Amino acid sequence: MTTAAPVPITIDDPINLQILGISEDQLQGFQRDPFGEIARQSGVEVGVVLERIRAMLEAGTIRRVRQTMITTSLALGSLVAWQIPEERLTEAFDYLFEHDPFSGHVVIRTTDSATPGSRYRLWTTLKVPPQFSIEKHAQYLAEQIGAESFRLMPAKKLFALGVGHMRRREIEPGARSDEPGRVIDTEVIPLTDHEWDVMEVLKREFTVDELVEAPWTARAEAAGITIDDLFATADVLQEKGVVGRFSTFLEHVKSVAGGQRVTRYNALFHWAVPAGQELDAGREVGRHHIMTHAYWREGGAEFRDVNVMGVAHGTDKDLVLAHKAAIDEHLEAAGIPVGYTNVFWGGRSEIKPSEISPGAYLAWCESVGIDPASMRSSEGDA
Repeated sequence: MTTAAPVPITIDDPINLQILGISEDQLQGFQRDPFGEIARQSGVEVGVVLERIRAMLEAGTIRRVRQTMITTSLALGSLVAWQIPEERLTEAFDYLFEHDPFSGHVVIRTTDSATPGSRYRLWTTLKVPPQFSIEKHAQYLAEQIGAESFRLMPAKKLFALGVGHMRRREIEPGARSDEPGRVIDTEVIPLTDHEWDVMEVLKREFTVDELVEAPWTARAEAAGITIDDLFATADVLQEKGVVGRFSTFLEHVKSVAGGQRVTRYNALFHWAVPAGQELDAGREVGRHHIMTHAYWREGGAEFRDVNVMGVAHGTDKDLVLAHKAAIDEHLEAAGIPVGYTNVFWGGRSEIKPSEISPGAYLAWCESVGIDPASMRSSEGDA
C-alpha cells in the first residue's frame, strides 16, 4: 500500500507561489466565492487551492484566513508609541498582545542611531468604537503596563494599505505606479445593529474545517440568517466602503515550514515634510510598490515633527534601505523637501486583528471591571 505524498506547505513551492500571489492581497472587496476566485486568477484547480491553503494554515505558514474590513472607517484608530522602562518592556509587550483585544500590531522597535524618539521602544496599533475614547483607553493601558509616556498618532489620511509580501520580494528599489497613490479617508462610517452583526460574521477568521467551496453557507446558518441576507448585507457594507479584501495572511515574522522567513526586516519609515505638503508627499510615498502601508500621521516633538509614515518589509536590510533611499530621491525630485527622516526597525512582533465592535467593547469593560460610561468619549477627547 502506497502512502500519499505530504501536501507541500513551504512558500517556495511553485503551486503555493501561484496561490499566494493571488490570495495575499489581490481579492479586493467582499468575495462570495473566495476560493473559486483564487482558483480562477491563479490557474490552480479549486480543490488544490483548498488543499494547499488548509495545509499551510495547519502548518502555520498561513497565520489566518479572513475577509477583512476597513477598520479605519469603523472605529477610532491610532498608532501608539509607548515609552516603557527597559526592565518592563517584555511584560508590557505580553500584556498588550494577550490581554487587550483592541491592540492589534504589537512591535518592539529600534533605530540605528540615537534619536529623540528612540526611547519609544514599544509600538502598537489601537482601535476603539467611536462612542468610546481612544485617549482614555490608552491611559488605562498605560497604567497597566507602567508606561512613562505615550504618543497617539491617529491617521489623518491613508495612501497605501495592503500586504502582498510574496509579490514584493521581487520589486526593485524605486518601482512605482504611473499615478500617485490614492487618498483614503479615515472618517468613521455608522452601521446599523444588523450590519454590525453581519460584519462580525464576515470578519471572523476561518478555521481549517471551514475552508470549503461555499464557506459562507455554514456561517449564515450558524448566525440564524439566510445566505441571501448575508450576501445582501455584505453588498451594503461594500457600498459603504467598509469592506477590505479576502486574504490569506502569511506568518511573515516568525520562521515557517522549512525554516523559511517570508520577511526578515520590518521597517517603519518617518518623513517630516513642510506643512501643507502632507497629501502630496503621502501620495508619492504610497505609489511605491514596496510600501504595504503609508499614512499621514503627526509625530509631534517627540519624533521631530514627522508627518508622513510608511511600512516596508524585506529579507535583506540593505535592500530595504535601498528602497527607502529611492523614495527619498523621488520626494526630492518631486519638489517635496524632507527636513528629517528616520527608520524604526521592528524586532519582536505579534499581530492580531483588533476588536472594533461596540458589543466587544462593552464585554471587555465588564471583564476588567470598568464602568463603560467612564470610557465614553466627550468633547475634547482625542
